[in-house]
Amino acid sequence: MAKNPVLLSTCYLPPAGWFSLLVNRPVVLEKQETYTRQSYRNRCHIGSERGILPLSVPVNKPDGHHTRIDEVQIFNGEKWYLKHWRAIQSAYESSPFFLYYADDLKRFYTGKHLNLWEFNLELIETLCSLTDISPDISFTETFEKKPENLADLRTFFTPKKTAQGTFPPYTQVFSDRHGFLPGLSILDVIFNLGPETKSYLSRIRLHF
Repeated sequence: MAKNPVLLSTCYLPPAGWFSLLVNRPVVLEKQETYTRQSYRNRCHIGSERGILPLSVPVNKPDGHHTRIDEVQIFNGEKWYLKHWRAIQSAYESSPFFLYYADDLKRFYTGKHLNLWEFNLELIETLCSLTDISPDISFTETFEKKPENLADLRTFFTPKKTAQGTFPPYTQVFSDRHGFLPGLSILDVIFNLGPETKSYLSRIRLHF
């Protein structure tokens, strides 16, 4: 795979395909774009008893539709973080590595985080540390509609469809009910594969 940089939008608990790019590519995170609704910027998909379960972080946009992504605020009024952690625990408490990683992740579900960009970035950094990934990440300084010398994947990953690619199957908590569900949040890989997460991500092949 070529090593040219890819341009990505921020994600909340990114899908496995998104995270796989941190293993083998320099990544530029888009910091100058305006916030986009119904995207992975504040959403993720986990594997639950009922199948794919979407989780969404409620946000406030100080400048309405013109709010830049790094200025989007998290709305903690309805205690979404308690609901998310209960959903994550219910989905993965029987997975092989949930107890091993739970304490490192539970601290993100206290309602103390106020900025979506910073929250996502801190989560990504923690997930990289837990999986022994040393990413090459930089950030945009201006917004470019058609950037040069970058593979523009800002819209490649979307909750509306699974990213095109090859995702080697592994045993998931509810595989016996739903079969293998590709492209779930990186949480699904970590809780099910543990120390093998980095090796698994390196075998994902995206088609873009």
